[in-house]
Amino acid sequence: MLLANIFSNYVLSTSIWIPILTGVILLLVGGDNKAYLTRWLALASGLLSFFATIPLYTKYDFSKGAFQFQEAAQWIPSFNINYHLGVDGISAPLIMLTSFTTVIVIIAAWEVITKNIAQYMAAFLIMSGLMIGVFSALDGILYYVFWEAMLIPMFLVIGIWGGANRVYATIKFFLYTLLGSLLMLVAFIYLYHQTGSFEVTDYYQLPLTMKEQVLIFMAFFMAFAVKIPMWPVHTWLPDAHVEAPTGGSVVLAAIMLKLGGYSFLRFAMPIAPDGAHYLSGFMVTLSLIAIVYIALVALVQKDMKKLIAYSSISHMGFVTLGFFMFSQLGLEGAIVQMISHGFISAAMFLCVGVLYDRMHSRQIADYGGVVNTMPMFAAFAVLFAMANSGLPGTSGFVGEFMVILAAVKYNFWVAFLAATTLIFGAAYTLWMVKRVFYGDIANAHVAELKDINRREFLILVVLAAMVIGFGVYPKLITDFTHVSVAQWLNHMAISKLPVVGSGL
Repeated sequence: MLLANIFSNYVLSTSIWIPILTGVILLLVGGDNKAYLTRWLALASGLLSFFATIPLYTKYDFSKGAFQFQEAAQWIPSFNINYHLGVDGISAPLIMLTSFTTVIVIIAAWEVITKNIAQYMAAFLIMSGLMIGVFSALDGILYYVFWEAMLIPMFLVIGIWGGANRVYATIKFFLYTLLGSLLMLVAFIYLYHQTGSFEVTDYYQLPLTMKEQVLIFMAFFMAFAVKIPMWPVHTWLPDAHVEAPTGGSVVLAAIMLKLGGYSFLRFAMPIAPDGAHYLSGFMVTLSLIAIVYIALVALVQKDMKKLIAYSSISHMGFVTLGFFMFSQLGLEGAIVQMISHGFISAAMFLCVGVLYDRMHSRQIADYGGVVNTMPMFAAFAVLFAMANSGLPGTSGFVGEFMVILAAVKYNFWVAFLAATTLIFGAAYTLWMVKRVFYGDIANAHVAELKDINRREFLILVVLAAMVIGFGVYPKLITDFTHVSVAQWLNHMAISKLPVVGSGL
């Protein structure tokens, strides 16, 4: 009964702290000589955390846009800093995606990681709890602590289990993300001096001049644009993906990029709505550059991981484009795109991991004719490639189509440029598929490949079900988001400029 009450009344804390505490336990008592126990304990913790998030759907009141499942306790009273958690229809599905992805990553590493197993599993469990904390936090300092702390396990994952140039990649990743975040802290401190509080909801009501709003928006922009990442602060991501182990790439693409997008909706835009409207043209331009230019960059890549990494940047351009058109259709499409991209990018990086585990190469030129030796695997890989190209009937189509429809109402030429992704996305994705999977068997190494085992089949079939399921029935996501998005747009439509205030 006590356990049931904890799960019922503290859904968010449970989903945050179960994986973190399990990760700490694994660091203390786990070891390669206890590999069997370590793996099963990590899986049990991941599943328990995922099941803890189920009430976010089953008990969520879809008729309300306000924060639900709130938990509040004093943390540092002298500075009015609180442990305050809560979710709405924007953050709840992202939390469920995070806990789901963690389970997938643990299963994917089951036989692949053979050294420092406890440390590897602990890093992903701790990271999962911290990322859920970011999606849940309604106190600025609590959010900032979770935001910065999650860099540490990812830094270690790339630095310890990464490739030959992992040191360069980790330092670049850490510096980009840390330096951007420092300006965000400055913004929180300024807002605290204006309100005497770190409560996010207090910031929503604070009148600010246009100059203040633009400066605050840009301070948040530096942190969130790097995390998404937007052009031109995107260069850390391909390096991080190439050097990261498969699990690291999955979490980077499926979850970490979404933290930047979510944070625009939770902090930068509603705190400075007039500033967001004022700078919307600038943000739409950067989004279109990401969609078009980065797609062309992806087209010339020789490394499969780097191609998918650039693809992720291009697809995330749709997310920010959907945000800054300020329409119900565009915003809901952007959120659907975030969830969809989480499944598709995770699946594609896992497919690259399956090939790398067998041939220890990510170079497209080293493959060819894989369908002849791995037909079952090839079927999954082609499905995910089609979803990445925006094939109708897959989740990859829904979000992009909604954003393009919203863009048509916003500006025809914006819609035209956004729609080029349907050509470029198909070009770079299917060109990779053709060279890797089709044709005659390219060499003796490909001829010796074995098809996927039961563990790999389980992972890919679950992800395939998600990609097709949300493609056929996206209402599962839009039910979550609809009322919260409408309330968010209502807030954005009300000016927060003081009655007498200075302009720019």
